Amino acid sequence: MATFVHAILAVREVINNGDGTGQVPGVSIVTAFVLVLVSIAVLVIYVHHIGQALRVSALIELVGKETRKLLDRKYPDRGPALMPEPGSAPVVRAKESGVVTKIGSDDLVEEARRTGCRLELVPALGEFVPAGAPLFRVHGEPMGLDESRLHDALILALEPTLDEDVAYGVRLLVDIAERSLSDSPFQDPTTAVQAIDRLHDILRQLARRPFPDGRHRDEAGEVRLVVPAMTWDAYIHLAFDEIRLAGAGSPQVSRRLKAALTDLRSIAPPERVAILDHQLDLLVVATETAMDDERDAEMALREDREGIGAAAALDPR
Repeated sequence: MATFVHAILAVREVINNGDGTGQVPGVSIVTAFVLVLVSIAVLVIYVHHIGQALRVSALIELVGKETRKLLDRKYPDRGPALMPEPGSAPVVRAKESGVVTKIGSDDLVEEARRTGCRLELVPALGEFVPAGAPLFRVHGEPMGLDESRLHDALILALEPTLDEDVAYGVRLLVDIAERSLSDSPFQDPTTAVQAIDRLHDILRQLARRPFPDGRHRDEAGEVRLVVPAMTWDAYIHLAFDEIRLAGAGSPQVSRRLKAALTDLRSIAPPERVAILDHQLDLLVVATETAMDDERDAEMALREDREGIGAAAALDPR
């Protein structure tokens, strides 16, 4: 509004003498242009802010924060302080709540090396940490450990992100598949199959790659930081358990799951095959339980990367 008013007032100062001469208030015109650009920038920032504020995670945090404030007013006595268990490692507690979205491993290793201790991160990447909950366990006898450096090395956010958390990407794909099957296995199995396509691709890329053990060492080879790490079995459970339970009654979903698991089994190292066999067994049981007719169950347990596609022509009649 201020930009509009300024522009209107500036136009009044433009003088045309009718003979090709006149006067243009240069400073006012330039100021109007600058104000227009500033207004556009403010509008973009405002729209972005509104979009962020209306996200589910932001609304949940708003309700949670207001409830915590109310709790402090209604129950101001925080009770006795937590006492460490005898013989347990000292604990560094979280100052605020949030989801661990970034772990500054190098900074944590350096601080542990400097003080001569080993740090154990309690929450995993992508895990929610309540305020006051254990953040680190400190092993050894540190000399002058700076807890502020430990807090600064972690980023706690409102929700997980895809910056470093592969498991969160898998979780999002699983959520998409589950939503498409939420009311019935036949609600939208095609969307579920598309999500399984991406899960299959991700797990295929992971199948033969070594997984870090979560141990971080200093230059001397001493373990200074231990972080919870995802394993192959954990990724398989995350990717398939809930989709199997939600979609076992859909031939498209069960056939696509069977195709994905069988393919992964064909390329996975021997030590990673057991969990795939376990998933295949569970898929058979879930599908047979969901199907009333044995012939339907048999059809639903045939491999088909399209769900029900060209491979269906090979089904016995």
